[in-house]
Amino acid sequence: MAEKKEAKESQELAPWRPFGDVESWLAPWEGFFPRRRFLDDLLRDWPAAPRAFAPAVELSENDSRYTITVEIPGVKKDDVHVDLREGMLVIHGEKKSEREEKKERSRYVERSYGSFSRSFSLPSDADADRLDASFKDGVLTINIPRTAESKPRQIAIKG
Repeated sequence: MAEKKEAKESQELAPWRPFGDVESWLAPWEGFFPRRRFLDDLLRDWPAAPRAFAPAVELSENDSRYTITVEIPGVKKDDVHVDLREGMLVIHGEKKSEREEKKERSRYVERSYGSFSRSFSLPSDADADRLDASFKDGVLTINIPRTAESKPRQIAIKG
């Protein structure tokens, strides 16, 4: 029985460790650098995964309309599009930005590019024919009126 248990244990998967035992790499340098700081410096410039750009969205409603507010700082009005397809509101665009700093003996350039897309199903009481959108200071505001039939009304009680 003990033999079966040993065989089973030897078949278990070991966790993947891409850097192996990093501590052993640093052993020769132990007296020169504080260990934690050396590791941080070594791995700081490791290529990071690309970050997706997903703009912040706020949805609100009242008795007469739905409002969608999308924060897209650094994006130009011409780089944003709002489409309506089969009851689905699609907001998509592209963010392109570049920042450059020049000093006496140095130059720093940072570029950020990426496309984004957000989709929303319109409620059944949305009046898609009267939808309007405005863009100001990096904020896209979409107003979707509600149909007249859907507005709350008080029913008189006969007595």
